[in-house]
Amino acid sequence: MPIIQGGQHVALSPVDAAGSGQPRPGVALCLSGGGYRAMIFHLGVLWRLNELGYLVRLDRISSVSGSSITAALLGLRWAELDFADGVAQALEAQLVAPIRAFARETVDVGSVLKGVFLPGSINDKLADAYRRHLFADATLQDLPDDPPRVVINATNVQTGALWRFSRPAMRDDLVGEVCRPTVPLAVAVAASSAFPPLLSPARLALDPTAFSPPAGEPLHRPPFTDEVYLTDGGVYDNLGLETAWRRYETILVSDAGPALGAEPDPGIDWASHARRVLDMTDSQVRALRKRQVIAGFLCGDRMGAYWSVRSKIGNYGLASALPCPAARTAELAQLPTRLAAMPDDLQERLINWGYAVCDAAMRRWVDHTLPPPAGFPYQRGV
Repeated sequence: MPIIQGGQHVALSPVDAAGSGQPRPGVALCLSGGGYRAMIFHLGVLWRLNELGYLVRLDRISSVSGSSITAALLGLRWAELDFADGVAQALEAQLVAPIRAFARETVDVGSVLKGVFLPGSINDKLADAYRRHLFADATLQDLPDDPPRVVINATNVQTGALWRFSRPAMRDDLVGEVCRPTVPLAVAVAASSAFPPLLSPARLALDPTAFSPPAGEPLHRPPFTDEVYLTDGGVYDNLGLETAWRRYETILVSDAGPALGAEPDPGIDWASHARRVLDMTDSQVRALRKRQVIAGFLCGDRMGAYWSVRSKIGNYGLASALPCPAARTAELAQLPTRLAAMPDDLQERLINWGYAVCDAAMRRWVDHTLPPPAGFPYQRGV
């Protein structure tokens, strides 16, 4: 179980700490969860945003669950992306290639088995896999020193509130914050992607003296400042919206969550029933967050765009949109939410789909003058 300490105390303004006040100019990208489906789909999104010159313009990247794998590695490799004329020249080498290599590995089953039969928890074993394949000994202090601020979101099971990890601070609005936390990136990502029930919870031992002086947080006391039990960030906010919506005027939301279909035989055993209920809960939380986003766009409170792995490219009304047959993209939307090995051809289809739907949404809703793409990143299409 990791012992979490903080670095120096750095005062944060009430607006920055609590997220209150009016939104300010800036662009935030919110990445949903969805296991490897989300991790790979969002690669295509980032690929197209980079080509359009928007990657370098991001002030914040907020992630939950499987998308935190991609967001954390993007932040870790930010200084090596080699930006020239506003476009990262090394995105494929520094982000796409290592994430795709990781997607060839199955880590959920192995983490469960090791957690059951060996010392340490299942979530500890998941963090070990992330450390071994992607993050080594990097910590939150290895993320960019703004912009963009990378925020990795988990859910505090004790308080029912969001627990967010970032370079400046980790925080629960009901407990308080630890400034300049030295949490390993692998541990933060494992907490964010602690899919219940098997990969959850992540347990972190805390140093109460590392917390900043209380600023009215009602639970700023033991045991909440001694240790924290975290589960998947999608339990609280499966679009990664919370830490971005209140701060920035332009919000880009990339949703890789699956559609909830009818299930004529949901099963009556506890495992099948629990899985179906969790899927229903996730679907409802996602639907409520989506309504918040769309309502904000329609009333003019925010600018930006929402796109989804479940979208239909024809709905964007762009003659120059990339060809993405609805039947083919629907197959991708129904991929299981797993951390299980994904074949290269399926990875390329998902990347192409994220690339294409992001392109359509950006050119339809954000900037009509953006140029159309020359083609898919990979020739096979979707």
